[in-house]
Amino acid sequence: MSLTRQRSSRDPEKFPAVQLFLLAIVRLAEPIALTSIFPYAWPLVKKFHVGDENDASFYAGLLISAFALAESLTGMFWGGLSDRIGRKPVLLAGCAGTTLSMIMVGFASNIWVALAGRAIGGFLNGNIGVIQTMVAELVTKPEHEPRAYSVMPFVWSIGTIIGPCIGGTFADPVSSFPNTFSAGGLFGRFPYLLPNLICATMLGISIMAGWLLLDETHPDMQPNVSLPDSTYVSDETPLVATADAIKKPAVDLRSESYGTFEGSDDSVWRRTVEKTTTPKIFTKQVVALIIALGIFTYHSMTYDHLLPIFLEDDRGDPVSSMSMVARGINPFYSPGGLGLSVQKVGMIMSINGIIALFVQAVIFPLAAERLGIHRLFILVSVLHPIAYFIMPYLVFLPATYVTLGIYTCLAIRNVLSILAYPVLLILIKEATPSPSVLGKINGLAASAGAACRTVAPPVSGYLYTLGARMDFTGLAWYGSTFVACIGAFQCFSIKRQRNGMDMESGSKEDVFTVLLTESDNED
Repeated sequence: MSLTRQRSSRDPEKFPAVQLFLLAIVRLAEPIALTSIFPYAWPLVKKFHVGDENDASFYAGLLISAFALAESLTGMFWGGLSDRIGRKPVLLAGCAGTTLSMIMVGFASNIWVALAGRAIGGFLNGNIGVIQTMVAELVTKPEHEPRAYSVMPFVWSIGTIIGPCIGGTFADPVSSFPNTFSAGGLFGRFPYLLPNLICATMLGISIMAGWLLLDETHPDMQPNVSLPDSTYVSDETPLVATADAIKKPAVDLRSESYGTFEGSDDSVWRRTVEKTTTPKIFTKQVVALIIALGIFTYHSMTYDHLLPIFLEDDRGDPVSSMSMVARGINPFYSPGGLGLSVQKVGMIMSINGIIALFVQAVIFPLAAERLGIHRLFILVSVLHPIAYFIMPYLVFLPATYVTLGIYTCLAIRNVLSILAYPVLLILIKEATPSPSVLGKINGLAASAGAACRTVAPPVSGYLYTLGARMDFTGLAWYGSTFVACIGAFQCFSIKRQRNGMDMESGSKEDVFTVLLTESDNED
């Protein structure tokens, strides 16, 4: 009988660069697909002739938000399903659902088909929570966490830069490339199909790469022990235990612990504890962290929504530096926006993306290493209100200093926002009471974040409209400041602790003590 070698597993002591790179490839296509609709959402709605033309902006916002709204309803379901059947199939199913969504939107002939396509994509996509779970399971050493948790936000930022470029370049190709596309052809009938097909193709490549190369990370679907390449199974292997006998010998006669049966390692002790108790998902720590994530997601989304509106809105009576000094700054008087052109705003947004990439790649790992995860979380939560409070005061700057003021505000916001998100994910991982419910908890966090992303644009948009009527556009920014202040106070209720996740690094005696304690409590 030929020998069957056990393929060596990934070394948990090393940084999982290859698997994170593959996960990033799968992840990259998604933000590209989701943000490609931004440039053409408004003309797409106008093409459908829904209501009055002035209502186009409302329906465009509804079209963009439909994905996040649907995603918020199913995030916990997909996370729980990944706990049962594995991360990889749920991840690939989410990419397939997004592909279907892109095709439906591309072929939509009315607003309702387009809305259904966006909603179906959200219902079938739970990838945010699943990817967070996979990163948590790939990274087993705390010192690797800052670098690992900055990868996915980095990839998302790249996707949000590429996606709008694809949507803006290839939307309505008959008008943009008249020599290549004819008005009577397929892309003449469906002018917004091409960018959706390009994104769907990219998603298809991601699905193939993930299916062929990405490893399953679910702990219950891994071998109990990591044996060297020389380990093999033959017809002479003692068959004391039948479970998992094909993967590895039931008894390793060459080991120092002669006669020890398979599974006598820390992971089995940990799983024994988990089987004797039902993990409680809604612990005080988990709930507090999910609330913190929701608060952060809400005010962060309001910034993204308000920024282009504020930059492009007509400027009110310009205030010179002389008059500003003479009468002082009235915090309740901020007429209009900055009156910038669409082209200049596009340039600012692109540079903003570059700033974000720098913060994710360089500043976050250094800050996490120097300050620690929990102290960094407290720091960015306390300072976050500043990023919103200073924005309305840009209207008081002289024209020569406006650009500098904008980039200063964007730098402050990017540092605080980009540091906060991965820190929250790490804290949620540490607060998870058991690895068996990590997917469900990350799914719940993703649902909470998606719900807040859905609510934030209409609320902040209403506040901006209300403030504009009173020459007080700062009302929307102060509203976001207020929510960020709530987060600043709430962060002090979150204590740094490790629950069930500590068992991975604990000793057998520690786990045995927990077992005895639980048994005594039951008696």
